[in-house]
Amino acid sequence: MRESPSILAALRARVGAIEGPRPAAGALFALGAAELDAQLGGGLPKGRLHELFAAEADDRAALAGAALMLAMRAAGAEGETGSAPLLWLRQEGAVKAAGTLYGPGLADLGFDPARLIEVVAPDEPALLRAAGDAVRCPQVGALLIEPWKAARGLDLTASRRLAVAAEKSGVTVLLLRAEAEPGPSAAYSRWRVRSRASAALEAGAPGRPAIGIELLRHRGGLDGLSAWLEWNRDEHSFEQAPLSGAVLPLPAGRPAGAGGAPPERLSA
Repeated sequence: MRESPSILAALRARVGAIEGPRPAAGALFALGAAELDAQLGGGLPKGRLHELFAAEADDRAALAGAALMLAMRAAGAEGETGSAPLLWLRQEGAVKAAGTLYGPGLADLGFDPARLIEVVAPDEPALLRAAGDAVRCPQVGALLIEPWKAARGLDLTASRRLAVAAEKSGVTVLLLRAEAEPGPSAAYSRWRVRSRASAALEAGAPGRPAIGIELLRHRGGLDGLSAWLEWNRDEHSFEQAPLSGAVLPLPAGRPAGAGGAPPERLSA
C-alpha cells in the first residue's frame, strides 16, 4: 500500500511537534572552552530556548552571571552584531529576592550596561506576556527571562510557544530558574549551574569568576557533560578552569552589573 503525500506530511508534522525545533545548520555559538565546545558539536544553537537551574539557593548569583555570560556569547561582543541589545525580563519577586542588577558587576564581566534593558513584571502572567512579545523581535541580541520560584504557568505549552517563536525570530532565549525544580519543557538544552572556586592570580590577586555547569538535557542526545569554567572578561569567553584556587563569588544579591550608568529599566 502506497502512503499518500498528505498522510506523510501530517506524520512529519506530528513528529516535528513532538521533537521540537531543530537548529539551523551552522547556527551555533561557541562557549570558548575548546573541550566543552567539541563535546557540544561546536557550541549551543542560536535561536533556541535554553534553561539554566541554580544548583542551590545560594547559587542564584552564579546563575545570573552564567546567563549573562552565555547571552554575551550568543549575541556577540560589542561591534560584532551592531551591539544588539540584551533584554532581561524579571519577575518582581525575583528582584526582591536577588536585588537589582548592579552596574559595576556588569562591568567586571566585560559587559557594556548600555546594551541592557531590564524590564520588571509585577507577576508571572505579565512576565510571560512580555516574554511572548520580546522573543518575536529579531533586533534583540538575546533574551533573558527570570521568573520567581516554581513559575507554574511556565509549563510545557508555554515553553513550547517560546521555543517556536525563538526559532522563527532567531532570538536566543535563556530561562533562569532559581529555587525551582526541572519539569516538562521544550527547551533545547537544560543546565545546572553552581558557584565554584577560581584560581588566584599572581601575587594572590582574586581570580576570574568561576562556575560549575552540568548538562541535564540536550535535544541532540548528549548527556553527562560537566565542566568547571572561568570567565575571561577581556575575551568575552569561557575557559576551562584549573582544579584549585581561591573562592571568588559573584556579588551576593547582585546578579550582574556594569560600570557607568545603570541599565535602562522599565516596568511591565
